[in-house]
Amino acid sequence: MSMPNSNTIKIGGACGFWGDSSLGTEQLMKVPGIQYITYDYLAELTLAIMAGMRMKNPEHGYALDFIDLMKKALPVAKAKGIRIIANAGGLNPAGCAAALQQAMTEAGHTIRIGVVSGDDATSTLGQLRKNGVELTDQHSGQTAPPFFLTANAYLGAFPIAAALDAGADIVITGRVVDSAMVLGALVHEFKWQASDLDQLAQGSLAGHIVECGAQATGGLFTDWEQVPDWANIGYPVIDVAANGSFELSKPEGTGGLVNKAVATEQLLYEIHDPANYALPDVVCDFTTVNIEETSPNRVKIWGATGKAPSDLYKVCATYPEGFRCIGMLSIVGFNAHAKARRTGEAILERTRAMFKRQGLADYTRTSIEVIGSETDLGPHAKAQLGHEAMLRIAITHTDKKAAAIFSREIAPAGTSYAPGTSGNFGMGRPNVTPLVKMFSCFVPKHLHSAVVQVSGEQIQYLEPEHPKVPTVDQAATAKAIQAVSVPPELIGKPLIEIAHGRSGDKGNTSNVGIVARKPEHWPLLQHLLRPEQVKGYLAHLVKGEVHTFELPQVQAFNIVMQEALDGGGMTSMRNDPLGKGMAQVLLNMKITE
Repeated sequence: MSMPNSNTIKIGGACGFWGDSSLGTEQLMKVPGIQYITYDYLAELTLAIMAGMRMKNPEHGYALDFIDLMKKALPVAKAKGIRIIANAGGLNPAGCAAALQQAMTEAGHTIRIGVVSGDDATSTLGQLRKNGVELTDQHSGQTAPPFFLTANAYLGAFPIAAALDAGADIVITGRVVDSAMVLGALVHEFKWQASDLDQLAQGSLAGHIVECGAQATGGLFTDWEQVPDWANIGYPVIDVAANGSFELSKPEGTGGLVNKAVATEQLLYEIHDPANYALPDVVCDFTTVNIEETSPNRVKIWGATGKAPSDLYKVCATYPEGFRCIGMLSIVGFNAHAKARRTGEAILERTRAMFKRQGLADYTRTSIEVIGSETDLGPHAKAQLGHEAMLRIAITHTDKKAAAIFSREIAPAGTSYAPGTSGNFGMGRPNVTPLVKMFSCFVPKHLHSAVVQVSGEQIQYLEPEHPKVPTVDQAATAKAIQAVSVPPELIGKPLIEIAHGRSGDKGNTSNVGIVARKPEHWPLLQHLLRPEQVKGYLAHLVKGEVHTFELPQVQAFNIVMQEALDGGGMTSMRNDPLGKGMAQVLLNMKITE
């Protein structure tokens, strides 16, 4: 068991998604006094990818490369008293633990492995349906499909803490909320109870800040030119006190940047209503958060407050609906963009004629994007027809045979259509893959019990009794905007002159955080970021409602846009299905009077 060397707990975030660099592990293992390293492998659609793995091999369904990483790292971590927490178990945490146990045994190491499972909600949804409960998607309102590939409840931090209490050197979980891995360590160390809502909120914020790895240390920062040494960017380190306040930094001698603006961008990342960020253990209010630079590459973050959580777990499910295929071609020379578009149109026209002759239905959806022509800016695009372009053409179809015909008809463009068609990037025929869609709903917590095992033995675990304080959802309300005098020198300039921004997704909803560069820019941004203004500017992308939430303590706004990502995830036909570029698009909006 790791022993704190001060009155704070030192935790590192080594992984922000499945596919992140091994650099984080290398760096954080060397940080003096570090006690925990956490790994977040699971984005919303990662479980669908793992489901495909599990269909091919029932023993898979977890992050296979995590085993290779831990073969080297885990014995070193144990020798240093560092404990590991990772949701690398995906759909098969027991299988992940068994593979790791075998690797450790073969290498002669004795490691106590904890496993948290119980998140599989497939049977829960089936039982609810049998009981006559109509399941509807929380975002779209659509009814549930006939069956699901995967269905997983987002569990909380207390089962992780229980595994640590039982002496686990490493805890492997299935689907838990991303911030739960840090919060689980803090609950274990500080013995926080379910009633310690402010501490749980602040600990969840600590987990939220580090869950995306280097995004907390300069990755994706608006002012990227200010961030040194990307190749050696430091992964985040937090020192957390017993009241939940913490300081964010990075390992000595690494690249990257930690300052108030970077931390504020990550604070806003994918949280929707910042006054009601709902997690299994607590509903967080981040509008009360303070961020202060304490020294170079170090900030202190405190002040989050908590409310009682609901009696529901969020469930994220996936289901198949036909097939998809994406083809790409590079085209150079005169009027490259126009040639690229015509090439895409010709491919669709040719294949549709083939479908008709063979008695196949039409595509369910198609998309032609000419990368390099500022398609994301829509009517605000300024790009002129240039000398090179990249065609991206995407389709979906109910029949795999039709999608395969489309796949075969990309390459003929090399001799049949535009001069300067220079290749498909050595990819050969694009793959036809199942189209996997998302379904998100809520289930009563009493239908799910986390299961905690350590070294193969199940330990007695009971979910703590959460306080039953009623909470009221605070919808965004229109506020009277004071008259604003826009400095003449700013009129016509893009929003990036006075603001930072960062964006991400929750299904088909886009979340854009905007941060004032200076406090005096706050009222001007209030004037410019009215929901109707934002929706008007992004009308080519956003089809649903827009809500703007304010965080005056850090002079920031969180803008939540519904029906904004063409379905989101794998459903979206766009080149940017997760809305990662949406902040960049909004920051291009011109400042007006």
